[in-house]
Amino acid sequence: MHLTTGRLAKEAGVNIETIRYYERQGLLPRPPRKSSGYRLWPLDTVKRIRFIKHAQELGFSLREISELLSLRTEANKTCLEVKQIADEKIADIDQKIKSLKRIKKALKKLSQTCPGSGPISDCPILDALEK
Repeated sequence: MHLTTGRLAKEAGVNIETIRYYERQGLLPRPPRKSSGYRLWPLDTVKRIRFIKHAQELGFSLREISELLSLRTEANKTCLEVKQIADEKIADIDQKIKSLKRIKKALKKLSQTCPGSGPISDCPILDALEK
């Protein structure tokens, strides 16, 4: 069974432009076309799109997702390689959390300097941002 692009989008829970974008990025192989010009996507493309969307929700970039997809098709690859990619992503997330905590701390400090009243020209937050 094959799906048109519209039907594929509906089944995968994405819009048509998402499918076109994934195709341009090389995450979806180009499907064959009918004589009418309509693309006919294999049914398993739904699973592939869902995989991509779930991986994006976990913070993987399209480059990383492409790597994960290619690992899946290579017979000599092991789970260890996928685990290494996941561990790298965890380390990246930990670094982002540290950075966000620093930003939050700085913003809290700035916020505490502002009395919340007076003219905008005397706002200590805006003054600090200008420096």
